[in-house]
Amino acid sequence: MFVQKNFSFKNIMAITGGHLIWLSAWALLVASIYYFTDWKWLSIPWLPLSVIGTSVAFYVGFKNNQAYDRLWEARKIWGAIINSSRSWGSTVRSFIRTTPSSQDLTEAELDQLKESLINRHIAWTYQLREQLLVTTQWEHASLSGQFGKVGQKRRKRYGKGAFDEDIPETHLKKYLSEKEFTGLTQFRNPATRLIDQQAQELAAIHEKGLLNELTHIELQKILNDFYDHQGRAERIKKFPLPRQYGSMSFIFVCIFIFMLPFGMVSEFDKLGEWGIWLSVPFCIMTGWIFVVMELIGDYSENPFEGLENDVPMFSICRTIEIDLLQMMGKTDIPGAVEAKKGVLM
Repeated sequence: MFVQKNFSFKNIMAITGGHLIWLSAWALLVASIYYFTDWKWLSIPWLPLSVIGTSVAFYVGFKNNQAYDRLWEARKIWGAIINSSRSWGSTVRSFIRTTPSSQDLTEAELDQLKESLINRHIAWTYQLREQLLVTTQWEHASLSGQFGKVGQKRRKRYGKGAFDEDIPETHLKKYLSEKEFTGLTQFRNPATRLIDQQAQELAAIHEKGLLNELTHIELQKILNDFYDHQGRAERIKKFPLPRQYGSMSFIFVCIFIFMLPFGMVSEFDKLGEWGIWLSVPFCIMTGWIFVVMELIGDYSENPFEGLENDVPMFSICRTIEIDLLQMMGKTDIPGAVEAKKGVLM
């Protein structure tokens, strides 16, 4: 997630500057052909071209709205995970306790039992993040050719790769027993397995008389909420923006930019012989705006692909970790995640 208020010129050029090269080359080529040859028939009347441009703008705008909806829904899901996590920690600490009918447990053993439930939940948040960051075939880092290389480079330099050194493999081991950590490798969906383990642990605690019926039901309801949050996030991850919208938007923008110089050059020719060359910067500017609109939608439709405009899952996981550790009275608390290069992950 970008956290700086405004993009600098350097940031804008880093993202879109490469497109100015081919836009300039195409506009110059058409202007040169029109100026140095008698091929005036290459021109296109401005009226139909403007209608096409308006239609493309509406289509790209629709795609961008849908892409933003996916991004905002993903952020709401992780916001709900924060709230449910705090409820989980507070309820576990407050309502799991010894009673006259329960088995004898020392205060230290009871605290260790609560800590196990909270630690396993912290591990779940990080495990869910890792699962959501596995690339799918329609995400940029999975594409073939130059597009894939650019996506992988951005993912490594500005996105997930810039923060990976803060999440070593031992991070999950810190909150899980060796047996639990090793056992996760046997499951295709380890995050779901962790929630199931929580449910089994609650059932065992209830049988020991450490948890009354109503509180057991309430804690299970919170676990069901975690299932719901995870399922909603997986739905966004595993179901792309329908490709008839994503792909056709790109094609329409390319068609419009291809035709644009042929309409611009004839209009500027009316200003005089040298007016033809004025069409070049205007073609570049207009084409660049359409390219940027397309890129914004294209890079917003997948909020869990490990790029710089993702939902900041690492920061949210760390926030949950800090809150729950402080609830347990721990003093060895990790620091909040800081933005790097204007990006918070």
